[in-house]
Amino acid sequence: MSINTERDIEANLQIGPTDQGMVRLFVLADGIEIPMDFAPEEAEEIAEEIRLAAQAAQKVKPRR
Repeated sequence: MSINTERDIEANLQIGPTDQGMVRLFVLADGIEIPMDFAPEEAEEIAEEIRLAAQAAQKVKPRR
C-alpha cells in the first residue's frame, strides 16, 4: 500500500490540544482508536507539511 492507494475505509479525525500541552490527532476507524500526541513544535511541522501537500495537490490534474 502506498499514499496513492485508495481504500474504502471511513474514519473520523479529531485534532485538539491535550491537558498536558500536547497536540493530539485522534483517529477512529472501524472501532479502532488511534491517539497520536505531538509537541507543539512537531505539530507546526506537520501543519506545514499538510499545507505544502495541499498546494502540490492543487497543481495535479485528476485522471478521469
